[in-house]
Amino acid sequence: MFEALGNRLQGVFDRLRGRGALSEDDVNDALREVRIALLEADVALPVVKDITAKVRERAVGQEVIRSIQPGQQVVKIVHDALVEALGGNDEGPRGLDLNAPAPVPILMVGLQGSGKTTTSGKIALRLRGKERKKVLLASLDVHRPAAQLQLEQLAKRAEVASLPIVAGQTPLQIAERAMDQARRELFDVVVLDTAGRLAIDEALMAEVAAVKAAVKPHETLLVVDAMTGQDAVNTARAFNEKVGVSGIVMTRVDGDARGGAALSMRAVTGAPIKLLGAGEKLDALEEFHPDRIAGRILGMGDIVSLVERAAETIDQAEAEKLAARMQKGQFSLEDYAAQLKQIGKMGSLSGMLGMLPGVGKLKAQIENANLDTTILKKQSAIIGSMTPKERRAPEIIKASRKRRIAAGSGASVQEVNRLLKQFEDMRDMMKRMNKMGQKGMMRGGLASLLPGLGKRPF
Repeated sequence: MFEALGNRLQGVFDRLRGRGALSEDDVNDALREVRIALLEADVALPVVKDITAKVRERAVGQEVIRSIQPGQQVVKIVHDALVEALGGNDEGPRGLDLNAPAPVPILMVGLQGSGKTTTSGKIALRLRGKERKKVLLASLDVHRPAAQLQLEQLAKRAEVASLPIVAGQTPLQIAERAMDQARRELFDVVVLDTAGRLAIDEALMAEVAAVKAAVKPHETLLVVDAMTGQDAVNTARAFNEKVGVSGIVMTRVDGDARGGAALSMRAVTGAPIKLLGAGEKLDALEEFHPDRIAGRILGMGDIVSLVERAAETIDQAEAEKLAARMQKGQFSLEDYAAQLKQIGKMGSLSGMLGMLPGVGKLKAQIENANLDTTILKKQSAIIGSMTPKERRAPEIIKASRKRRIAAGSGASVQEVNRLLKQFEDMRDMMKRMNKMGQKGMMRGGLASLLPGLGKRPF
């Protein structure tokens, strides 16, 4: 979502870093480009003025201009201003606030097509899995055909309960029935998915306001589509004025939205962004961390989120079993295929690499290389076309077997050879690591793992 803005800002700061000293004019020139970059990213004008004013106030001081690395200092100041604009200085809990007597009502509001119903299912799955909560999903949408059936199907996929559908009831009656059932059956959380409209109208606002007055939700979450740019900001302002929202969920942040809406939301509504939806899968929902988002924008990466994603998706027991096999030199193509599967669960390679510091500039080359399909999927297909015996003892794979494997996986013989060579190199390196031990590796360094490295021309 922030790719274009990040590329533009990183270009500005690269020029600053290349200078030994900065004058006030240098800072002003950089700020002019920062202002243009923010405006092009659809950031609201008052927010742009506020960010640039804060940066100028902090950046033109003597401690920046006379510092050893003034360019880095300016980047840090802009980072802090972005974190502040995104709500980083707000007190209170990050993510959903469930600090209330059960059952805790969560009211989902927003326009039709913003991803509200899917987000309700994502939140239910998140609460059931991470928070260990007993969740009830209830659809209050009596206007859109099959809306209640859609939420019922999402509840089944998330393995949570859904309120039985009763034809002819009003949204208010459905909400009251949901809360009554939740109290009787000891649910922890009730997610109430309200109806949306193609545009904001008085009937929609009155309906939502009536439900809110009746159930008194602890969280009123506004779901907005990041792809709509400034329209998302206008929607947020209207809902906040008419109904009042406690938090915002931005969907489709994996698209090519300019990112200005996210930077404007906090200032325009006073409500923080709490969650980000980055895909159609039910587990594609993450907490919003202002400092991490600011780091991504400025090319500093987001190592913390990458580690968290790995911890969530990697099977710890399987990883320990694999580590033990590697130490004994028993690493096979079956183990390699299992690792490819684990990496696939973490998402796209380009998305993961984008979280590493400094890799943002290479994003275009990464995407053009089409790493995800040509490496992970193709290598998995090649290994899947082998027999169990071939996966455990790849040295038996000769010419005729290679041709059969290539034909079965839709790959070429050269690609099969390349996979086998990569695997053999990997296994040889593991054997050297095991023989040398930790002390030997520390003495020999990289050259000890890769013999002949020093002889190769660079």
